[in-house]
Amino acid sequence: MTCGGDQLLEMLSALANPHRLRIVATLNSMGRTYVSQLAREIGISRPLLHLHLRKLEEAGLVTSRLEVSPDGKALNFFEVAPFAIELTPTAIAEAAPSLTATSRHSDS
Repeated sequence: MTCGGDQLLEMLSALANPHRLRIVATLNSMGRTYVSQLAREIGISRPLLHLHLRKLEEAGLVTSRLEVSPDGKALNFFEVAPFAIELTPTAIAEAAPSLTATSRHSDS
């Protein structure tokens, strides 16, 4: 996957957290699942899970879809988006020139 500097930083930042790595790994093995089930599987609270899922979704690493169950409950389903990150010196050199001014000066 070839991506711009800002997108590469966003993806790497999203993956630079043990909870988010576990979320991606769990979604990859379980497939599409809803938030409550995922929270139980990983062993974290739903509010904390939502925070991490939002970061992963903003980076384009997971997708969500809100659905209504037959009994009327709203369920937010998540799944891993197809992605591949090529992290080589050449890929970094190709992505670096497209960094925006904001991301060039960011330490986070």
